[in-house]
Amino acid sequence: MTTIVPFVSQASSDERQAWREALPEALRGMAKVTPFEDLTEAERAAATVAIVANPDPAKVAALPNLVWVQSLWAGVERLAADLPDDGPLIVRLTDPQMAETMSEAVLAWTLYLHRDMPRYMHQQRAKVWQEHMLKTPMERTIGVLGIGKLGGASAQRLKANGFNVMGWSRSKKELDGISCFHGTDGLNAVLEQSDIIVVLVPLTGETRGLLGREELRRCKENAAIINFARGPIIDTSALIDALDNGPLSHAVLDVFDEEPLPASNPFWAHDKVTVLPHISAPTIISTAAAIVARNIGTYLETGEIPQSIDRNRGY
Repeated sequence: MTTIVPFVSQASSDERQAWREALPEALRGMAKVTPFEDLTEAERAAATVAIVANPDPAKVAALPNLVWVQSLWAGVERLAADLPDDGPLIVRLTDPQMAETMSEAVLAWTLYLHRDMPRYMHQQRAKVWQEHMLKTPMERTIGVLGIGKLGGASAQRLKANGFNVMGWSRSKKELDGISCFHGTDGLNAVLEQSDIIVVLVPLTGETRGLLGREELRRCKENAAIINFARGPIIDTSALIDALDNGPLSHAVLDVFDEEPLPASNPFWAHDKVTVLPHISAPTIISTAAAIVARNIGTYLETGEIPQSIDRNRGY
């Protein structure tokens, strides 16, 4: 009898279609991946594992015997918030390619700030020909907030490119060759010493609003910030104030409280903000589908479930 694995998603139509093509091929011979809308009542009741991407919680609840769900995204804060505490285990997507892609983006946009690209862009618009002194990477301190798989890979890539790198996490961690800090005192130390701050912490109850008015005021004069994590980690009004009145000189933002970013949002027109449409580390469908297939194949064969998130911590 063929095992049915439901696919539950509210992602964009193009993204859903791409997954609907890739997942069945990856799980061929192991299970049949079926969109939730095409399931019979018996198939819904029989499902013990589902593949999800920004799912409607009501549809997940309509699969009463789920043991676990495989998320197609690394970030699972919304899934953790939407599903009941006694609901299925949540397994986030852990793809080494995602860490590579994120570290590439962190390096690219750090270099954008390091080489004064925003200032030269403004000069071009004003038709100003003026050279500015260039610092070496070793003279530039980068603080990476969040040194898990994505942040750790990013910190190491920055260090390999000559930057002085500091890492921060909520609890104590060690990262080879990186000065690591933790807790409130550690966060203050990193903010006070960093020329560029890279935000890569997961969004949880404890990190929501992590960087508010008081924290941003601790930043160095003319420091810049890159947020590739989640919008609510930085207080929006505090960020605008820090850009307008100091100490921040620029912000590269790939994530926002509301996405897509509304046309009325002040970030669009702010001359000290670079807006990106959540593109820093998109899921690579080919590599992710192979990982999902491996996880589900192992489960169907042995009953082993991949490591799931800690619901209390949110990741």
